[in-house]
Amino acid sequence: MRNFLIATLLLIAIVPLQAQQDLSVVEKYASSINAEDAKRHLTILASDWMAGRETGEQGQKMAAAYIADQFKHFSLKPVVKEGNEYSYYQKFDLEKRAWKEVYLSVGGQKKKFLEDFYLYGDFDVPTEEKSELVFAGYGIDAPNYSDYKNAHGKSLMDIQGKTVIIFPGEPFKDSVSYVTKSKATSVWANDWRKKASTARDLGAKHVIVIVGKTDSDFKSRLNMLKPHLEQPTLCFTHKERTSSAIFVPVSLAAQLLGKTTEELIQLRDERAEAMAAHKSFKKTIMPLDFALKVEVSKTRISTENILGLIEGTDKKDEIVVLTAHYDHIGKEGNKIYYGADDDGSGTTALLELAEAFSMAAREGYKPKRSILIMPVTAEEKGLMGSEYYTDKPVFPLSKTVADLNIDMIGRLDSVHANNPDYVYIIGSNRLSTQLHQISEQANKNSVNIQLDYRFNSFDDPNRFYFRSDHYNFAKNNIPVIFYFNGVHADYHKPTDTVDKINFEKLTKITKLVFYTAWDLANREDRIVVDVHE
Repeated sequence: MRNFLIATLLLIAIVPLQAQQDLSVVEKYASSINAEDAKRHLTILASDWMAGRETGEQGQKMAAAYIADQFKHFSLKPVVKEGNEYSYYQKFDLEKRAWKEVYLSVGGQKKKFLEDFYLYGDFDVPTEEKSELVFAGYGIDAPNYSDYKNAHGKSLMDIQGKTVIIFPGEPFKDSVSYVTKSKATSVWANDWRKKASTARDLGAKHVIVIVGKTDSDFKSRLNMLKPHLEQPTLCFTHKERTSSAIFVPVSLAAQLLGKTTEELIQLRDERAEAMAAHKSFKKTIMPLDFALKVEVSKTRISTENILGLIEGTDKKDEIVVLTAHYDHIGKEGNKIYYGADDDGSGTTALLELAEAFSMAAREGYKPKRSILIMPVTAEEKGLMGSEYYTDKPVFPLSKTVADLNIDMIGRLDSVHANNPDYVYIIGSNRLSTQLHQISEQANKNSVNIQLDYRFNSFDDPNRFYFRSDHYNFAKNNIPVIFYFNGVHADYHKPTDTVDKINFEKLTKITKLVFYTAWDLANREDRIVVDVHE
């Protein structure tokens, strides 16, 4: 009994000591992340030479070469097989489609592109194409509520080869969501891609998404997006994206269905109530003749993700992924869109993390799990680099533990104008409560800055959870954290330059990512997915 007591006391004494030793090791390598090195990397990535890092252009290729050279210098392992060799480049082709003649025809009347409606995604309709219109309410297909199926999973409507019209958001009654059965919103509330993909997967030819609650909402959204929408769109060559959609104001949707705006909104609400009760719903809808033409010119371009591996030890088949996008939006005439914050800052953070983890590995502190450091391309074109990776992963997604994604961490937004010690944390609790707890503890153990969760809400109107590369991992049920400083006056402007970057802030957030990744890679048990959206 005495020996057992002594052994127990020794164990109690050793555990805190071991924890302190582990923390001191992490601190040692985290200290290699510094503002001077970060500024050196970012000054190159956001230089005139890189010309805004436009996907497929020379500046993006130069940035890729610089990153790969740094990975080689840090002794990261190349993992993409090319013949008998291994490369840092995961190469793929995209098709650039420039708009030519684009219009909708409603009852024989043409509607103007980028005035009456806009498009997002893969479209190639070289000759006018007619299709039947179907109204599908909110376009949701969830366990508690479906616009397409009854309680027994039987189809309620035929949408095969038809164009489906859907509302944004999700239905509520007395402040309770039909989808969640609570006052909380669901992932369907702000994810038009999920709705469009669902309709296309069920056989729809096209999907029309209503924008906002009023025509003014549509105009505001269009005016904000128009400079981007006027540019050529990029499409995959290995697949057609199912998340393509046509966006219209509510008045045009009502016209398409032969209703007034007020009648269509009433129809939506009555239909939602019937769907929630699993009752049949039959109302006369007399859609007008509908046709679409999207004529485009096509050019093939190539681009690449950059993959470098810190190989683990006894759990090396499990992968912790660190991402940031290294592309930006290029040039407009002689104006360079430098993208120092978006996302030169995140790419710089990855280079600092690569150096810190490689230094630890060289000195005998290899992680248990492997760490994949992956700057991705074509984020500005619709998260395409990360989507390509999750379509064609080098390491199985089933073995991928988490993705920590860094997108814009070098500036301050107006909310925190007087407090640089913050970061927005998005997604940490969406799939794994453990990941959220690890993130909170990592912050306490390291930089101890403000973790702001305001954009983590399901009803965040900015939809930031869906707007960076972590989302392609999240939709594959892989836990994620998105580190973000919020938007600022220079967002997507030529004035997003290196001289405006707060490097102390950038390195603090990078250290937070380092501590979090270290925990994920070295803990005994893999974190579990225990939250299901």
